[in-house]
Amino acid sequence: MMKHRLFVYFKRMKGGRQHHPKRPFSKVLWSWLGAFIGIYTIAIVNDLVNTDHTDALFLLGSFGASSVLIYAAPQAEFSQPRNFLGGHILSTIIGITIYKFLPFDIPTLSAIAVSLSIVVMYLTNTLHPPGGATALVAIVGSPQTHQLGYWFVLSPVLLDSVILLIIGLVINNMSANPKRHYPRYWF
Repeated sequence: MMKHRLFVYFKRMKGGRQHHPKRPFSKVLWSWLGAFIGIYTIAIVNDLVNTDHTDALFLLGSFGASSVLIYAAPQAEFSQPRNFLGGHILSTIIGITIYKFLPFDIPTLSAIAVSLSIVVMYLTNTLHPPGGATALVAIVGSPQTHQLGYWFVLSPVLLDSVILLIIGLVINNMSANPKRHYPRYWF
């Protein structure tokens, strides 16, 4: 019995499906254009609103992952505005709250913030994987981030999210491909 379970367990790791075929160059080009404009714009905006450079780099990592979803996979569940906005905003609120009110070390706070963000995103139907990274930024961010407290949700997180969303709407709907529209749904 145990031997059979182990066999089944390890067999799952084998995979077996073939990878996706290469994407058409036009899809690659639209994805590149959206990601370039989106990340460049939020980098400039963060510089203008004096976001700490370390925090901006952390956030750009999180929003870089969001860009892959919004611009390269605009039809994916994780890419939809509800997931994108809700995942980042809720996770940021959780990260800030955990940092402010729990007296643990950074590794413990980080683990609590990310894992709790996943739970909340599941419960609110806003699962957006980069949201976990945004929760982490609220924990490991600079003193400026910690001083901002919940204002950090509005700027830079909500501001950056809205910028990427608007660029996603513009770029993804410019293509003549009927499968490349964004979003599939709002809420």
